[in-house]
Amino acid sequence: MSTDDAWSAPSNDALLLSLVSPSPAGLKTIAQSFHPKFTYPIFGDSEEIFGYKDLEINLQYNATDMRPNLSVKYSKKFPAVGDVEAADVNGILREFLPDVAFQKKSDFETAIKNVPVDWTPPGELVTTFSSHGSTFEVWKANLADPAVKQLVKRIQILVLLFIEGGSAIDVDDSDVDRWTIFFLYQKQASDGEVASSPYTFVGYSTVYRFFHLQLPSPPVSPSESDLEKQTLAQDFDLSLLPCRSRISQFLILPPFQQKGLGPKLYSIIFREYIKHPQTAEITVEDPNEAFDDMRDIVDLQYLRTLPEFQELRINTDIVIPKTGPAPKNIVDKAAYDAVRAKAKMAPRQFARVLEMHLMSRLPEPVRPGIVPEESVREATTEQKHEYQLWRLMLKKRIYSMNKDALGELDIPERIAKLEETVSSVEFDYARLLIKAEEHQQRNQTEEQQQNNGAAANGAANGKRKAAEDGEQSVSKKARVEDE
Repeated sequence: MSTDDAWSAPSNDALLLSLVSPSPAGLKTIAQSFHPKFTYPIFGDSEEIFGYKDLEINLQYNATDMRPNLSVKYSKKFPAVGDVEAADVNGILREFLPDVAFQKKSDFETAIKNVPVDWTPPGELVTTFSSHGSTFEVWKANLADPAVKQLVKRIQILVLLFIEGGSAIDVDDSDVDRWTIFFLYQKQASDGEVASSPYTFVGYSTVYRFFHLQLPSPPVSPSESDLEKQTLAQDFDLSLLPCRSRISQFLILPPFQQKGLGPKLYSIIFREYIKHPQTAEITVEDPNEAFDDMRDIVDLQYLRTLPEFQELRINTDIVIPKTGPAPKNIVDKAAYDAVRAKAKMAPRQFARVLEMHLMSRLPEPVRPGIVPEESVREATTEQKHEYQLWRLMLKKRIYSMNKDALGELDIPERIAKLEETVSSVEFDYARLLIKAEEHQQRNQTEEQQQNNGAAANGAANGKRKAAEDGEQSVSKKARVEDE
């Protein structure tokens, strides 16, 4: 139809999300309203909605329990002509939102006014931290908890709207107990207008537990008595088995991005599983480039706190042969494996971060950078040898990862492609090291500001009351509503 464009609206622009809380004058928007990055999982690849003029789709969330409310407004609706009719916006979104989202606005306002003042996020409080003058809390919970399941149902659409290729969790699956959810909330003092919960939802992450079969080497055949014991242990707790813990979804809402909260949440989750005795390895499911950058920087900072990691060095005594296979143990393998096991990192991730760290320790004349240095002094033979060993270590890993694809190329083309890839990785490491240094400086500056503020506050107020020093929120059972 020639009038299609006049009746079509970009779904990314039409949909507006906001966090709200009750106030004497009605609903008050918290932070800033925001549009989605993607709507193709909901409205199709074209991300267009047909059949309306001046279309506005408002999805409001109560800032505490994330109760949603949807409203659709428009000035004109396309009159159906044969099989051509306006898109059923409410019908489409019913597949992605709980039924409670389609209640009347008046019912929504009444419901959020009735949220108890002492409401807390479901689960247990993991930690509290300060950032940019605000207080934040991280709560951990299991998806088998009905209150957690309700909250995840309400927010799952956000994964589709902000994570490319993201998918929702089947909260009714039989293995929901394998999912752990980490909620990030901002906690602020009451403004005195309306007695309400101080919590504002900021973001969340999901972690799935895969059972990790660790066979002895060499394998041991079970005896009849062992088999009998396993048969009798019908009530064995599967949560005690070794596992890989995989970060599956990770989201910070747009109004709270670019404030260092993503790296902070990731670091908290990572350290939780470092302490978790059953977790043998912490992995990430299909991270995008932005998450990869954040992960590399946070992992590098964590590993640099380990003395064993700092002791890993390039063995410069190794002689590089002119022909034949590349030398082994450029970095001591036993020490390498021990540090990786302690850090619980996947092999590729640990290798990348170690390569990045060792590159930062190369002598300045041979250390790769973003741009060539004009005034760098001439490198010595020993320095060139150390750089060649580091580069050879990187080449070995890249070749091993891409062996099948590179094996299809002629030898000259294979060498050229490998050199090109290594140079690209060098540039990327240099970029990440600069970002890591900037991130470290920001953290130190903020920590210093907090320390100065705490010292000034302590000087002004004297000793804090014991009740204030030891105060910790007690999690009450969250309310679960039918949806």
